[in-house]
Amino acid sequence: MNRRSAIKQLFVLAGGMMIATSCSTNSKSASIALENIDFTASDEALLAELVEAIIPKTDSPGAKELNLHLFVMKMLDDCHSSADQEAFLQGLKDASEVSGKSAAEITAYLKTRGEEDVFLKLLKQHTIQGYLNSEYVMKNKLIYELVPGRYDGAVKVNG
Repeated sequence: MNRRSAIKQLFVLAGGMMIATSCSTNSKSASIALENIDFTASDEALLAELVEAIIPKTDSPGAKELNLHLFVMKMLDDCHSSADQEAFLQGLKDASEVSGKSAAEITAYLKTRGEEDVFLKLLKQHTIQGYLNSEYVMKNKLIYELVPGRYDGAVKVNG
């Protein structure tokens, strides 16, 4: 065996190991990669139910369909302190009692939590923020006009 074929086989082996480890998925972990928080798949499913209770599906898509639970997870991971993250995870653990229940029961549970509750505050804030910045709202609900907008020369001025 010569040196070239040995190096070539070494790189093939190393590349195969990198591909194999990146393809392995843990079914108990969340579907997106987070750096500071560890969400399980069941936490992610519960969070999807909670955001769907805040913005349910009507004639427009609901929060679950717009993947707002992923937005909430990412915002919590990137933009909040570890104290807020711990409070959110504790609130999510407390909310596990409503997992699998109807939207009305989940909404009633969320109403029982105080408005000053960190979990509820962050959940509502990022759910609404994600909805208002979603592609659906930006394309279908907002009317965009180029700056400076239209000119109307006949505007009454109260003076």
